[in-house]
Amino acid sequence: MIQALPEGVRVRLLHSVYGDPRAAAELVALLSDRQSAGLDPLPTEPALLAPQLLRALRAEIRSLPDDTRLLLLLAAADQYPVATHAFSRAVTAARLDTRPLERAESAGVAHFGTGGVVFRDTWTRIAAYESGSPADRRDVHRLLARVLHGDGESPRRSWHRGAGALGPSARLVAELRGAADKARRTGQPALARALLERAATLCPDPAERSRLVTRAAADAWQAGDGDRARRLVADGTADDALSGLLALRSGNATEAFDALLGAVAHRARTGGRNDSPDGEGAPGDFPDGEGRRSDSRDGEGRRSDSRDGEGAPGDCRDAEGTPSDSSDGEGTLSDSPDAQGAPSDSSDEERAPSDSSDEERAPSDSSGGTPGDSSDWGVTSGDRRVSFGPAAHLLARATEAAVYTGDLRRCREAARVAERLGVASPGTLGGLAAAFEGRYEDARDLLQAAAGRCGPGGDPTLLVHAGIAALMLGDHTRAATATLRAAASARARGATGVQAQAMEFRAYADFWTGRPQAGRAAATEALHQAYATGQDNGACHLQAALAMFAAITGDADVCRERAAAARSYALARGLGLPAALAQWALAFLDLTDGRFAGAAARLRALAGFGPGHGHRAIRHLATPHYVEAAVRTGDTRIARAAHADYHRWATVVRSPDDLALSARCRALLAPGEEAVEHYRTALALHARGTRDFERARTELLFGSALRRLRHRTEARDRLHSALEAFDHFGAPHCAARARAELRALGAPAAPTHSADPATRLTAQQLLVARMVAEGATNREIAARLALSPRTIDHHLRGVFTRLGIRSRIDLVRLIAGSEVP
Repeated sequence: MIQALPEGVRVRLLHSVYGDPRAAAELVALLSDRQSAGLDPLPTEPALLAPQLLRALRAEIRSLPDDTRLLLLLAAADQYPVATHAFSRAVTAARLDTRPLERAESAGVAHFGTGGVVFRDTWTRIAAYESGSPADRRDVHRLLARVLHGDGESPRRSWHRGAGALGPSARLVAELRGAADKARRTGQPALARALLERAATLCPDPAERSRLVTRAAADAWQAGDGDRARRLVADGTADDALSGLLALRSGNATEAFDALLGAVAHRARTGGRNDSPDGEGAPGDFPDGEGRRSDSRDGEGRRSDSRDGEGAPGDCRDAEGTPSDSSDGEGTLSDSPDAQGAPSDSSDEERAPSDSSDEERAPSDSSGGTPGDSSDWGVTSGDRRVSFGPAAHLLARATEAAVYTGDLRRCREAARVAERLGVASPGTLGGLAAAFEGRYEDARDLLQAAAGRCGPGGDPTLLVHAGIAALMLGDHTRAATATLRAAASARARGATGVQAQAMEFRAYADFWTGRPQAGRAAATEALHQAYATGQDNGACHLQAALAMFAAITGDADVCRERAAAARSYALARGLGLPAALAQWALAFLDLTDGRFAGAAARLRALAGFGPGHGHRAIRHLATPHYVEAAVRTGDTRIARAAHADYHRWATVVRSPDDLALSARCRALLAPGEEAVEHYRTALALHARGTRDFERARTELLFGSALRRLRHRTEARDRLHSALEAFDHFGAPHCAARARAELRALGAPAAPTHSADPATRLTAQQLLVARMVAEGATNREIAARLALSPRTIDHHLRGVFTRLGIRSRIDLVRLIAGSEVP
């Protein structure tokens, strides 16, 4: 039943149940029609994910002796839902005997090792926690809180205090809120989310509770938990910024733009703190429920724990006035003395410099920013630093929405709003607007400034924008650097979702520089991550990128399947960028197969207007392919006009690769011998660039022209060079054309077969072959590659045909005996 679900729902479902097939089968039967279609978020609480499985596991746990169950409860509370790594210290502090765990090991439930208790699986750990009584759970949480007093452990100690509380407590809410800020600043948004959710359950003020839930939703989204974020949004008071972010990554991009631009105007009017909803621009900068920073500094630069005015967080007491780390009289664990002599909690701020010094080490902007906020959003201009504030961060998100839609009107609107409000916007926005309007010199200057902000350790959103700007300028080395650094920065900050977004744009650099296998592998991994984090719009873009890689490597069926999926989704969500990229992939497939009229028609359609249909940037990038297809069909009038605009851009940005492709277009449009010098110019320019794949295609076209002009020797050299490159890139369709040209020339072509399967299979076939050799079934391979089982069957038949074998056993032997890595 799970295979019948849409790809994104299937990936998220398996992720939510920790990959357990028992839980997956149970959850599929519980989903509503809207959840099955991906329209509503999946459940997030274990009791709703797999109730029958949990009941069975709880019964198994409860059959164990009481002292064994108590130790298992302590271990589970130490690991779920927040890992605190304090079990051994808690056992020592409470003077507990661990020998009863032998019964758990005999039952196959868990075993005790040097690193603590290891449960049989995640669901057994959850069952061990939920099998405890509320009183016992509070006891173990309080015990764990008492032993967590090391550097950097205060957020997790606050978590256990909150979990051990009997009821509402304004003081605990303030402590948990401050702990969430610390967790966010240190790149732990998942922990921040858990702390804020717990704070919301203890908050006596309904309005503040709603704000805490909304902030928790933002942290959940940043941590990559899309389903939880969407569920929390429904319970909170999401503003335009958060709603716009969710729509940008999983909804209608046009609606996302409108919401984000509205949030820009609101921030600019109010001069509010940088409460960017995804937490990437300003971790920890959300104001508390009353508009105050929860751990700001006072006027003299001292740290000020501005909670709720009811006392220091170290004095937290629960609703009944008892200290939150003492026993409530219902259990036994908290009656044990603390053997480690933990100091009082009020001194934790002084004992944990790694937590408290973050802001002191970070440069602040004019609004007192913290690490990762607007202090990262700046450029050096002469001796002054231009800082971007909260409105600019949201404007960057609105820019992304405009880029995804391909809506020129919205790009212009965002630029006008930025100018009217006096917001210092990222150069990518102005650069794209200027480029779309034909103001190429202005676009170059703005995009060069944006592309230059790609240093290590920067804000991941800024780095993604730097990568987009570099791609527009034809600087693929810098684009690759910026996007890789964006992914690394996102990982360091715990911003799981941004990693997939960075790889969306990294795919273009891999395509241009002739790395289809590496690009396909990275895009496939990013696709799985995008689906797992609920970023269906990003997944659509990656589907289109994978269609392009399939076109390069000759996997026609995969190309059409990926492109159809991308275009169907994109047209429904107003996503012009992936729709246009998918169309380009199909056109490239037509071009390499010699269907020139079909390729020209598809590429002309890239100029289509309206969100979700065409895209000016993709149309520009595809111009050299359009000129080639149009010339083959005799439609040179439109081809010349398209080339003229492309050449003007190439001349302005001075990209060697763009100039090389312009020269190639000129050669295609030139008659007879006149084309030869243009081809020579193109190859000389390619030698200074990075688009190795297009260089090989230029050599192919040049060799073909030389053959027709009867320059046999040079034609043979050019065609052999192109053939060698295409074989290296794993582009069999292009290689077949080179061989056909060599046959027409009467020259021997390079051999088409070798003993090594890696040289005889396409990239996708080779990947399938490796997985089969590892023992994976067709369905397992389909799930891992996010393809249909039918497509895997097709690939496997192709593998058998190309390798001349008949069974999986033959394939295992051949792969094992080859040098395939």
